[in-house]
Amino acid sequence: MAWRFDNPLYTLSDEESNKRAMELWEKESLGGLTENNNRLPVPVVWLLALTIVTAFAITFPLWGQRPTAAIYEEYIALMDTPEVQQIQDDAQKMEYIVRTVKAKGSKYEALQDRHPVDMDDLRLIKDDIIELKRQNADLEEYFVVGPDVVLANFEGNLKPDGTRERKQPWWDKGYTIDVFYVAYFCIAVMIAVKRLPHYSWQPDHHKYHHG
Repeated sequence: MAWRFDNPLYTLSDEESNKRAMELWEKESLGGLTENNNRLPVPVVWLLALTIVTAFAITFPLWGQRPTAAIYEEYIALMDTPEVQQIQDDAQKMEYIVRTVKAKGSKYEALQDRHPVDMDDLRLIKDDIIELKRQNADLEEYFVVGPDVVLANFEGNLKPDGTRERKQPWWDKGYTIDVFYVAYFCIAVMIAVKRLPHYSWQPDHHKYHHG
C-alpha cells in the first residue's frame, strides 16, 4: 500500500492501492448494505472546526479560572465604612461598593465583572481575607470556593522564601495535552479518509448485485 504526497488533499494512496480498494469495495457485501463514497458535507466540517475552536476558547486557562481572594479585597475594605453602613439595603450597599471600586480604577475590574458577588458572599469570606492580609499572604494565591477561601492548587516557580508560587499560569499542561490530542485526532481522521479512493468515484452497487 504505497503512499503518495504530491496532492495530499486529493489522495494519500497510489493508483494501485486505490484500484484494490475500489475492487474490494465492490466485492464486499457489508451484510447486504450498500455504502457510497460521499464526502463529508462542508457545513459539517466547518461545524466541527467551530466546535473545537469554541471548546478551546471557553476552557482557556485564564478564561475558566476561579475567582481569587485578591479581587474582593477592595470590596471588603469598603464594607465597614460609614458611607456603606448608612445604606440599609444590601443590594444598594453592593451597588455602591462596586461603583466606588470601579471609579478608582481597580486592576481586577474585568475579574470582578466576571465573578460578581453580593453582600452575603462578602460577609462569608470577609474574616478569612482579613486574616490572610494580617499574615501578609498573597491574596492572588487563594481561591474563593463558595464560602471558603482556600490555597490555590497550583505549584509554580520557587519564591525567595522557598515556597512554591500558587498562581494560575496563563497556559497549563492540561491545555497542551488537549491541543496535542485534538490535533492528533484531526490528522488521523484526514489520513484515514485520504487513504480511501477519492469521493469523485462511486461504487456501482447495481453492477455488484447483478454481477
